[in-house]
Order: sequence, then C-alpha cells, then structure tokens
Amino acid sequence: MSHIIQINVIDSSSIDTTIPVKQSIYRSLLTRFHAGYFRISLSLCSQSLLWKFLSEVPEDSHVFRRIFRYIPSTASTLLWSIALFTLASLSILYILKCLFCFKLVKKEFSHHVGVNYLFAPWVSWLLLLQSSPFFTPKSIPYLVIYWILIVPIVILDLKIYGQWFTKGKKFLSTVANPTSQLSVIGNLIAARAAAEMGCTEIALCMFSLGMTHYLVLFVTLYQRLNGNSSVPTMLRPVFFLFFATPSVASLAWASIVGGFDIPAKMLFFLSLFLFMSLVSRPSLFRKSMRKFSVAWWAYCFPLSVLAMASAAYAQQVKGDIAHTIMLVLSGFSVLISLILIVFTAINSNLILLESEQVIGSRSNQTAST
Repeated sequence: MSHIIQINVIDSSSIDTTIPVKQSIYRSLLTRFHAGYFRISLSLCSQSLLWKFLSEVPEDSHVFRRIFRYIPSTASTLLWSIALFTLASLSILYILKCLFCFKLVKKEFSHHVGVNYLFAPWVSWLLLLQSSPFFTPKSIPYLVIYWILIVPIVILDLKIYGQWFTKGKKFLSTVANPTSQLSVIGNLIAARAAAEMGCTEIALCMFSLGMTHYLVLFVTLYQRLNGNSSVPTMLRPVFFLFFATPSVASLAWASIVGGFDIPAKMLFFLSLFLFMSLVSRPSLFRKSMRKFSVAWWAYCFPLSVLAMASAAYAQQVKGDIAHTIMLVLSGFSVLISLILIVFTAINSNLILLESEQVIGSRSNQTAST
C-alpha cells in the first residue's frame, strides 16, 4: 500500500499580522518618547497659571491690569482642562515606557540632559495644582496632592545634587548645562505652592535648597568650563531657562513673605536682563529654528513665568511703565503659546519622528559654536 503524504499549504495572506505590527508600532512609539516631551505640558500648565494669575485683579489695580477682568472664567477653565488632558496623556505614555522599556528610562536617568527633564512632569503637576479652579490652597485635597508630588522632587534632588559633589564623573563642572536649572525650578515651584498653603517652614526649606544650588549652578554655567557638557544645537531654546529660574524665584519669595519686596524685585530685574540678553542675540537660535521640533516648546514656560513676575512687580509699584512691560510680556507669552499649538497640530504626525535625540545615538553631539 502506497503512502500518500498530504501537505497542507497555508496561504500567507490568511495569517493575521495586524497584532505584531501594532505591537511594533506601539513599542517604536515608546522607544522614541522621552521626558523632553514634558516641555509641552510644562508650557501649557504655566500658561494656565498665568491666566489665573492675571484674572485675579485686586481692587486697587492699575487700569491696564483691570483689562484682564474681561477674561471669561470658561476660557481659563478650558485652558486648564487642555493642560490636564495633555499632561495626563504624556504621563501615561511615560509610565508605559517605564513598564516596557525600562532600560531606556535608566539610560535617560544617567544622561546629563535627560535626567533634568525628569523634574518636568512633577513641576507640571504642581503648576496645574496651583492653577486649579476646583481646589483652594487651604483644602485637604490640595495638601494631599502636594505631598504626593513633592516626594519625587526631593528624591531627584538627593540623586542629582548628591552626584554633583560626590561622583567624579558627575561633578557639576562636567555635567552642567542650561537644563540643569530644571532641578532648581522644581524646588522653587514647590516652595511657592507650600507658601500658598501657608506652610512657611516647608516653603523656606525648598526655597533655600533651590537657591543655594542655583547660585552654584549659575556661576558654573557663566564660567563655561572646558569640562562642561553642552547641549545639541537644536536644543538651544532651553537657554530661555536662564531667565525662567530667577522669575520663578521672585514669585516664590513674594509668596513666602507676602509681598513683592526688594529681594523679589532684584530677582525680577535679573530675569528681565537675562531675557533681553537672549532676545538681542537671535543668531544663537537660528539653527534650532530651521525645522520644527518639540524643543521649541522650551520658549513658552520661561515667558509665562516672566510674565507672571512682571505682573506681580507691576501690582507692587503701580506704574505705567511696569504695567506696559506686563502687557507686552503677557501678550508675547500668549502669542508664542498659540503659535506653538498651531505648529504642533500641523506636525502632529511627525512629532515623534523628529531628529531630536536627547538620549541615544546623538547624545554625544555638542553645540556648534
């Protein structure tokens, strides 16, 4: 009896390959996603806080400040909701990256630029909390959320500030770059939130921690030591953080002492000078502006906090020039935010395919002179 061998040929077209393809797409998305994308949430949350700050008009305000009384509360709530949705979406993406691409997260944590942006999500949540239309600083939910957010910032402080003076390869003189100021900003934003709650001792603790390291960092960045790690050319918008830090410091100190006194004014004047120094040198940013990048969002947050500081200063001095500066900076901040939203919407399908690599093959790229 002859044996007949039957071979069943399976048509390759009948195999469902959609699941592996989808998994590959999702993994590629998580691989390309990094903490630098929290620049977007940082900008939107600070813009939400700016709108809330400007809409709270005291009775004895200047006529220019009273213009902001006409901002509808629904507009502020809508902006806050957009910021919340954006921040929640980015946070979920990064949590997924931690679960499925933890090696890349560890690599980002050890990178001299990437590690600083790990402060960005916590700072964004603190800004969103302060601009919330639903919680008051004295409420229990506000207090609970604050402590949940402050713990990761303190842990990152212990990690980064400890490395600056204990590890040879992580000395401040070898890793300092403009994004290092995000660690200081995180402490100062936390100090302002604590002061708004009435926790003066906690506010002073966070403020002193941030300002002490800011003084050391500021001098180090000014010296431009040969060992300093620079940032890629396309990340030069982060130079705007130079004036963001003293702006936030002036707001935090004003909240602690209950008024925009002389130290707060000095910090505001410093931020205004650094702002003018940067905008008077457009050639510094020309190469980074040739192609849209998520790094462009680094312009928005510093402008928002500078506008808030100018509003606080104008309210204190009640002069025409001060209020004119406030109007110009506030309008400029809102305009830049709108432009970035439009550009991001237009380039939404390419934003995760951009050439910026904070972590990865281009991490060794240095800024061109």
